[in-house]
Formats: sequence, C-alpha cells, structure tokens
Amino acid sequence: MDENTALLLGLGLLAASFLLVVAELFIPSGGLLAIGAVAAAISGVVVLFLKVDAWWGFIGLGLVLVGAPVTLNLSLKVWPHTPIGKKMLMGETTEADIEARRAAELEARERRQALVGADGEVVTPLRPVGVIRIGDARFDALAEVGILEVGQRVRVTAVTDNHIKVRAV
Repeated sequence: MDENTALLLGLGLLAASFLLVVAELFIPSGGLLAIGAVAAAISGVVVLFLKVDAWWGFIGLGLVLVGAPVTLNLSLKVWPHTPIGKKMLMGETTEADIEARRAAELEARERRQALVGADGEVVTPLRPVGVIRIGDARFDALAEVGILEVGQRVRVTAVTDNHIKVRAV
C-alpha cells in the first residue's frame, strides 16, 4: 500500500468514526455504533502512525482528541429535537400527542381557575403552604397571610401558575 492510499484510508477511518458517533445518537443500536466509532478512530490513528508518518499520526490523534468531544457535544444539542430524542425525553411521538397534552394542561388550568371564590377547609396547617379540602378534593394551597390551622374555613382568592392562594373566612 503506498503512502497516499494509506493517508486516505487513515483519514477515511477517522471521518467514519465521527459519522458513527453522530449516527449513534439517531439510530438506537445499543452502543454498537459507538463501539464501531471507537474501533474506526483507533484504526485510523494506527494506520496514520504506521503506514504514513508520525506527524500524520499525531494530527489524527489530535483530531480524535478534539473532534470527538466536539462532535458528541454538537450531536447532543441536536438530539432532543429529533423524533427519537423527543420520544425518549418527553414520551411524545406525534403532534397529536403534544396537542393532547397541551389540551389536558389547559383543562387542568381552567379547573383550578374555577376554584377562585370557592370555600374550603384546612386539612394540614398552612405555614404558609399546606393542604385544603374543597368538596371531596384535596389541593395544595398557599396562605396569603399568616398561619392557618387545621379545621379553619378558607376561601380561594387567586390561582396563579399552579399555586392556589387562600385566605381565612
């Protein structure tokens, strides 16, 4: 094998290792592609050292030591936006799933907003956070002023974000 062919082989193996690192993030292989990437990187550096020149070997080693973390970092920034990343991180696979979740969140927010003005009873002391009962349902609540003791009657005055604020009646 002549020097130019060995140089192309070594650089090709290094390029293949970077592509396999990226592919590992998008194709669920159980780590087989990562093992292939490591093997290709080692083979590429060995070919450059033994068949080409020590300088090319050091250049290849530098590419692996600098390029692999950079490639992995960039791939991990893109991965959450891929269908596989979304499914693994959020458990959602389609736009319909995302819309269903948004609709459920909106419905829950509207139900909490409907509690404004409702009367309830303190179940655990509100210091300032505790549990109240409105009807048969229990809710975490935040006392607007002071400490409210168990059994005290309260009225919901506001719902902001997911916090139900109450005041003694």
